Amino acid sequence: MTGHEAKVRLKIQLNGTSIGPGKIMLLESVVREGSISSAARAMGMAYRRAWHLLNTLQEAFDQPVITTEMGGKEKGGATLTPLGKDLIDLYRAAEAKACKDSEPLLKMLAKHAP
Repeated sequence: MTGHEAKVRLKIQLNGTSIGPGKIMLLESVVREGSISSAARAMGMAYRRAWHLLNTLQEAFDQPVITTEMGGKEKGGATLTPLGKDLIDLYRAAEAKACKDSEPLLKMLAKHAP
C-alpha cells in the first residue's frame, strides 16, 4: 500500500468502558514496572491519565483488576489481580485471533487502497 496501512485493533465496550490496546499496554506496564507512576513514566503518560484509565477499568468490573499499596520509594506499588492478569491474557489471545481471521480482508484492502 502507498501511505495507507490497514491493521486490526481490537476494542471492546463493557459497561460503557472501552477496553483496547492502550489500557492493556498500561496493565502490562504496571506488571513490568510495579507501580502506576512508574508504568505511566515508562509509557510517556501523566500519572493522572494512567490512574484515570485504570480507574475506568476498575469500575467496569465487579472486582478489581489492580491493587495498590501506599508507600514511599521502597514500599507500595501496584499489582494485578487474577482478573487483571486474565484480562491481559484473554485480550491478547482474542487480538491474535482477530488479526489472523482478518488477513483476507486486510489483503483485499491493501490491494484496493489508492
